[in-house]
Amino acid sequence: MLDDATLHALLPALRRFARSLTRHDASADDLVQSCLERALAHGQSRHPDGDPRAWLFTILYRQFVDGRRRERRYGRLLEWLGFQEMPVEPSAERIHLDREALAGLAQLSAEQRALLLLIAVEGMSYREVAQTLDIPLGTVMSRLARARAALRQVHEGPVPPSVMRVLK
Repeated sequence: MLDDATLHALLPALRRFARSLTRHDASADDLVQSCLERALAHGQSRHPDGDPRAWLFTILYRQFVDGRRRERRYGRLLEWLGFQEMPVEPSAERIHLDREALAGLAQLSAEQRALLLLIAVEGMSYREVAQTLDIPLGTVMSRLARARAALRQVHEGPVPPSVMRVLK
């Protein structure tokens, strides 16, 4: 069972990760709340010797992915019924406060952001990330390399093709 001190210590990291996935403060708080509700309801299913941090990040990420799937189904239903959602524009203050690095990170896919944030910000090992996202260790390393390359391309622009000379 998780104790209050452990949950309290992990809360900022969970919020940070949720905000990076959802890109919206209120949605991130809702995601963290549903993660904690699920963790507290199913705390007995956690391995006692397992890392509670990895377990909570796994729950949070899976809640996010499940929510995205539900949104897609709901969106298709609304489309079929002829309804369209109004696009939500970010506030001027939010745009002003964005930093170049965060803007570049925001251009990456959710999977790439999740990998980069879990490893670079949260300091998780590749093995912990593999367990958290339920993917093989080699997949973590290759996806991380692609995520770093994509982030580099966002900041530096596309890499020009190399010119090869034919030697005789």
